[in-house]
Amino acid sequence: MKKTVRIANQTDIAAVFDIRTSVKENHLSRAQLTEMGITADAIQQAMLQAPCVWIAEVDGIAAGFSMANREDGCVFAAFVRPEYEGYGLGRSLMEKAEGFLFQYHPKIWLETAEASRASGFYQTLGWLLVERLPQGDIRMEKRQL
Repeated sequence: MKKTVRIANQTDIAAVFDIRTSVKENHLSRAQLTEMGITADAIQQAMLQAPCVWIAEVDGIAAGFSMANREDGCVFAAFVRPEYEGYGLGRSLMEKAEGFLFQYHPKIWLETAEASRASGFYQTLGWLLVERLPQGDIRMEKRQL
């Protein structure tokens, strides 16, 4: 099994949506993403501004992605297809997003559901809970070492 993580390009946008809508926890449909302003055009614009999306591949198949917002210093998304969980892809994708953001910010952040598996995963990567938000979400932060 060959695992790689690379910068995403315009041709990966469809895969980003396929991956995002494939997850079981924190699932959102394409329509729900659109309502939130997360569209192919929005991702394309983000990609044009900075290399801020990474794709994890297993044997050439897009299995996960992460996305960071350089301006806000935030990890915007990190998702792995359910059938590829447990292969270290999430950790590799987070390393890319964190490394990118730490070039511009000494402290970075993300938000997730407190009761999610993602919350525990981020804690194992050194993220700290700093605020409880409405509707069961939390804000986590990480400082550059």
